[in-house]
Amino acid sequence: MDLYGALRPLIFRLDPETAHNLAFWLGERVCAWPRLPEPEFPTSLCRSAFGLDFPTPLGLAAGLDKGATLLPLWKALGFGHVEIGTVTPHPQPGNPTPRLFRFPEAGLILNRMGFNSEGAEVVAARLRGRPSGLIVGGNLGKNKETPEGQALDDYRAAYRLIAPQVDYIALNVSSPNTPGLRNLQAPEALQPLLAGMLDLRKELALERQPLLLKLAPDLAQEDLDAIVEVAVASGISGLIATNTTLDRGVVAEPLRALVEAKGAGGLSGLPLKAKAREVRRRLLASLHGRLPLVACGGLGSTADVQAALDDGAALAQIYSALIFEGPALIGRIHEGLAASGV
Repeated sequence: MDLYGALRPLIFRLDPETAHNLAFWLGERVCAWPRLPEPEFPTSLCRSAFGLDFPTPLGLAAGLDKGATLLPLWKALGFGHVEIGTVTPHPQPGNPTPRLFRFPEAGLILNRMGFNSEGAEVVAARLRGRPSGLIVGGNLGKNKETPEGQALDDYRAAYRLIAPQVDYIALNVSSPNTPGLRNLQAPEALQPLLAGMLDLRKELALERQPLLLKLAPDLAQEDLDAIVEVAVASGISGLIATNTTLDRGVVAEPLRALVEAKGAGGLSGLPLKAKAREVRRRLLASLHGRLPLVACGGLGSTADVQAALDDGAALAQIYSALIFEGPALIGRIHEGLAASGV
């Protein structure tokens, strides 16, 4: 029996952020169990990317476990990797509530959380007790009050604390919920940011640790091409595509009017799928294999993950679909991928 499916009607009666907090409270109780299941994966699912060996191409995208709170649970559920964060250098509460909205009829989530974060020092301390056998990435961002011109200082401050505790780092310059953050994707801003981060990586003797860049789905084709050239020239390890979208056009009427009535924020889930895939295909065409790419955005089934891998993505990440489908989704995707011979 799918316990989550049975409980979902009750869960979805709660305010989304209340439901999230309750789920994490319960998850922490589960993580305290002395013995959690050890996942087993067919060898056919193994993938190598960025110099790391992943037991499965399926991972948990950033945004759900911002503080690295439930890593033992994510491992037991069968994720091959987990990207924690976004983590900011200093604690911040994020945007005012309400800031999270579900639209189950469309498999859609709207959020304007605004990088609510305990801060890098707290998260780094928690990561020191991370479970073995799980690849963990750290997704980093800048604090809301930090001017764009000082963004590099924020990323470097968070990196110093988080990078030694994780397997790879992802720079989030694509959230729509921190004012001015997406401006860092412009080539003239991106080049010095990446250079500064790579210099710090060398300073800390972490040259072998992958450094990735997470991009928005709302960039023009010529901007995507320019970003690819900057990324390749910089020497970073890969890209993640995509973050949430500001494009309300991905939502069909009459739901679009209801979504717009909730106000600002990024959209994720099923309606993002086509747009995110289009962006990924453009990036992969521009990359010509020069850097690996992690697929994220709108993925919610074996077919979605398989399509992303067939397009050329090295790995895939889910988030919104997990909220609507529950933990059984992970096993279904793995079974489907194994059956297809991935």
